[in-house]
Amino acid sequence: MSRVIRVQLETGKIYEETVPADQILIAGRALTSKLVAEEVEPTCDVFGPSNKLVFAAGLYAGTTVSCGNRISIGGKSPLTGTIKESNAGGNVAHKMGKLGIRAIVLEGLPAEEKLQILHVTKDTVKLVPADDYKEMPVFQSADKLRQQFGEKIAISMIGPTGERKSAASGIANTDNEGRPARYCGRGGLGALMGSKGIKALVLDDNQATGPEIKNQEMLKNVRSSLSKEILQNEALGRFTKYGTAGMVDVTNNLGALPTKNFSRGSFDLAEQINGNKLHEVITQRGGDGNPSHACMPGCVIRCSNVFPNASGKEVVAPLEYETISLMGSNCGIGNLDIIAELNYRCNNLGLDTIDMGGAIAVAMEAGVIEFGDGEGAIKLMEEIEQNTYLGRILASGGVRTGQVLGVRRIPAVKGQIMAAYDPRAVKGLGVTYSTSTMGADHTAGQTVRMPVEHHSPEGQVETSRKAQITNTMHDCIGTCLFVNGAFANHQEWLGEMVTAIHGETCTYEDLQNISKQTLLLEREFNRKAGFSDNDDRLPEFFYTEENPDSGTVFDVPEDEIRKIFDF
Repeated sequence: MSRVIRVQLETGKIYEETVPADQILIAGRALTSKLVAEEVEPTCDVFGPSNKLVFAAGLYAGTTVSCGNRISIGGKSPLTGTIKESNAGGNVAHKMGKLGIRAIVLEGLPAEEKLQILHVTKDTVKLVPADDYKEMPVFQSADKLRQQFGEKIAISMIGPTGERKSAASGIANTDNEGRPARYCGRGGLGALMGSKGIKALVLDDNQATGPEIKNQEMLKNVRSSLSKEILQNEALGRFTKYGTAGMVDVTNNLGALPTKNFSRGSFDLAEQINGNKLHEVITQRGGDGNPSHACMPGCVIRCSNVFPNASGKEVVAPLEYETISLMGSNCGIGNLDIIAELNYRCNNLGLDTIDMGGAIAVAMEAGVIEFGDGEGAIKLMEEIEQNTYLGRILASGGVRTGQVLGVRRIPAVKGQIMAAYDPRAVKGLGVTYSTSTMGADHTAGQTVRMPVEHHSPEGQVETSRKAQITNTMHDCIGTCLFVNGAFANHQEWLGEMVTAIHGETCTYEDLQNISKQTLLLEREFNRKAGFSDNDDRLPEFFYTEENPDSGTVFDVPEDEIRKIFDF
C-alpha cells in the first residue's frame, strides 16, 4: 500500500490517504508539483496557512536500485515565489519506501508559536514537542534526535536559519551514516518548514517490511544489469574517483567556471580546487577522509566524499562541485580547507551553499570584503551564526544581499542564484536558467555533457528542452541524474523496474509523458502566480558583457526560447 500522510498543523490532526490505483506512477517531483498545483493558491503568502510543504518519495524508494532513493520536497518557494521542488540523496526516501509512504504533507500553521517534530514509525505518526531544539544547529540537533528516537532513524530537518525563515535556508537529510548533510538546498524550503513550526521529520522503519515488490525476479535481473552497466561506464567511473569536483577542469577549460561574481569564466587557482587536488588531499590526509562515498542505500557510483582536515578529522561530507565553485572560484578563494569550512558552517546553519556563495560574492563586489579573502568569508558566516543584521541579510540569499548592498551584477533568475556554470559559455544551461519553472537551477536541465557546441547559440533551445524533460523525469522517479548515462542504451530499464516494483505496466514513454505534464503543470502554476515570459530572462549583463575567457555573450534568440515548452 502507498500511503499519503497529511498533518494539519493548526489542529494537530493527522490522517492518511491511500494513493489511488490510477495515480500509482505519480511520485517524486510529479507528486510534489501535483499537490502544490492542485491545493495551494498560487498567489498565496508563502508563510501563510495556504502554502503546503510536501515530502515525496520516488518510484524506486525503499529498494536498493542504484541511485534510486532521492527525496523530493516541494511547496511555493519563499525565495522565488514560484512552485518549487528540491531533491537530495540520503536515506529519508528509502525509509519512506520501507514504511509504505509515498508522501507526507504539512498543511496550515500551528495555532500557537511552537516547535515540533513529526515522528513516524511502522505503527504511529505523531507530533512531538521540540522547543528544547530551538535555534539548535543541525549537527547538534541530529545527535540529540538520535539520542531521543534511536540510532537508526532517518532525519529531514532545518537549522537555525530555517527557524528564522531565512530565504536561503534548506532542508538537511541524513545519509547512510546519519550525517544531516544531504541538502534540499534550493528555493528556501527550509524557511517554509520553519514557518510550519517543524524542526524535523524523523522516520523509524524498524520492523517495516515494505515496499511490496510485485515481481522480485524481474527487478533483480534489471537491477543487476544496471549496476553492471554503471561499473563498466568510463564516464561514471570518473565520478567515482573524483566526485563532482571533476567538473572544475571541464568548466574552467570551457571558460564557464564562475569566477569573482561571474565576471569571468576561468580561475587562476583552479588546479588548487579541482577533482585531482581534492582526491589528492583526501587520500594523503587519510583518517576520516574518503574520496568515494555512497550517499544513499544501493548506490554504486559513490560520487560523494568525506573531506578531512590536516589531522585527518572529518570537516564536511560531501564537498561538491557547486560549493567548490560558488564558494571558491566565484569568491576568488582557491583553498579547499577554507571552502570546506564555509561548507560546514552552511550545513550546520541549514543554508544553501549555492545561494550563500552568491551572497558572499556580491558582498565582495560591494566592497564588504575583498575577493579572495577566505578568512573574511568565514567572518561573514559568523555574522549569520550570531544573527546580526548583516547576517540576516546574507542568509536571505544572493539577490536580496545584492539589492541591499547596491550591487548591479547579480547572477540570478527569478530570485535564485545561478549554479556553477556561466551561461555565456554553456548556452544550453543559459536557456535552462532562464526558462526553468524554479529559477536558475542546473539540475532543472543540465546540458554541459550534451553533444552541442556550448559557445554557439545554435541548437541550444532543443538541447535544453531535452535536458529539462529528462532531468524532470529522473526527479519524478527519484533517481540521481548521474545514473542517466547508464540508461543511454537501455532506456527501457527505467520503466521495467517500475513495472517490477509496482505491478503497473510502465514504459519509458510513459515516464517521459509524466515529465512533460509536470513541467506544464508547474509553468501554469507560475503563470497564475503572476509570472510571464518576461521573467524568463537572464540578468542584463550576460547579454551585454563579454565573458573574457569564452569570448562570448548570451545570444540565444529570445523568440526561440519562448517556444521551449511547445510540446
